[in-house]
Amino acid sequence: MAKESLNEHVDPGSLWFGFGFGSFGQIVSGETQQVYAPVPVQFSPVAKERTRPSEIGKLSPAWSHTAALTVDGHLLLAGFLGGCPQQCTQFPSNGCQDLLAAEKYMLLKFKDCVECWNTDSLHSARLHGNPVWKMDLPVYTEKALPLAADGYVMPKPPFFKQLPCEIRVQKLVLGLEHALLLSADWEVFTWGSGRHGQLGHGGLENVLEPQVVEALRGLSMGDVAAGSWHSVSISVAGDLYIWGWNESGQLGLPSKKLVEDSLHVPRITQKELLQGPPGSPSKIAEKTTDTEEENAERCTDQKTSSLKESPGLSPKNCAHASEFISIQAFPALLDLPQESEVVKVSCGSRHTAVVTREGHLYTWGWGAYGQLGHGDTNSLDQPRLVECFSQKELCVKNVVCGLWNTFVLGSPKAIELQH
Repeated sequence: MAKESLNEHVDPGSLWFGFGFGSFGQIVSGETQQVYAPVPVQFSPVAKERTRPSEIGKLSPAWSHTAALTVDGHLLLAGFLGGCPQQCTQFPSNGCQDLLAAEKYMLLKFKDCVECWNTDSLHSARLHGNPVWKMDLPVYTEKALPLAADGYVMPKPPFFKQLPCEIRVQKLVLGLEHALLLSADWEVFTWGSGRHGQLGHGGLENVLEPQVVEALRGLSMGDVAAGSWHSVSISVAGDLYIWGWNESGQLGLPSKKLVEDSLHVPRITQKELLQGPPGSPSKIAEKTTDTEEENAERCTDQKTSSLKESPGLSPKNCAHASEFISIQAFPALLDLPQESEVVKVSCGSRHTAVVTREGHLYTWGWGAYGQLGHGDTNSLDQPRLVECFSQKELCVKNVVCGLWNTFVLGSPKAIELQH
């Protein structure tokens, strides 16, 4: 289930949709408002040709821009680039096979190397200067970034870390302060900061090296995803396990904050977004991240969390043990409506999205920018069906969450029936 190609196959007629934070044009070029319900992704490169959403094989959203790789190897960038919003650039096909976007740096994978570029140098239709870091690949592999060689890369110094040689890896994902690994033996390993329970080991301690999540041992896990401070794993059978910080209901468990706040107010006003940042969008992003971390720290210090002593608790049992869950330090089994089985999962900063075996999309968590796709800015602490795709008779094939937005690949059901 976890094996993903470097550039996903896209069926004819399939479309990428986006919703959420899009004020810099990172969902629809020229759009300066938030997108509260799914709309087709629309990038308009400087060259007058428009790239259709169906040509995009892989999307990697950063906070202020979106990077995309077309099925024929073209790199697209849209959003805040080169110090200006509403920019869109298309690079000629140069052998790029995979990408991982972040606010300051972008990782590009080629057949024989991985390069890290400063995003400030990616605002015109060619790569200027030299990458800030480069690593040759001794053996070509189809494994997707951030996996590379005998370790993994990350869009910040030191850019590369080795993994223990005894772990055979299928997939690796990065949160803000932690990492999840799915092994070839279908086990989940986590490491990094554990202060919000995002490691799933039952406590809040940091872990320096990959450590197996004991609560999931004996279960064959098929996929993993990481938010800023929460983690998700899907079993091969389609069961959903989730743990970490639940401040905005991103775990799908009862959230005290959502009860207290009838309407979540964004920390950055619409006026500030429209005016743009004073210098680089990364300054606003760093400021916002600091605020989120301060809130998370207060949440932990106040001990409003509910740390469970037994693993694998169901949400119903969790809610019975404590009315609200702020931190869930063990994996909790989360049931979707109609007992749907999950095949894809992705996490934003504080929201979660899953695709079911039937091709439905469910989202929950922080929704202040419309990133849940329900046409409003409400936050949710339980999964809710995104009805737009069912209404349009679209089967959801994939979902990729940015920090504050969500991208979804939808295919007409008629095509699915043909397959």
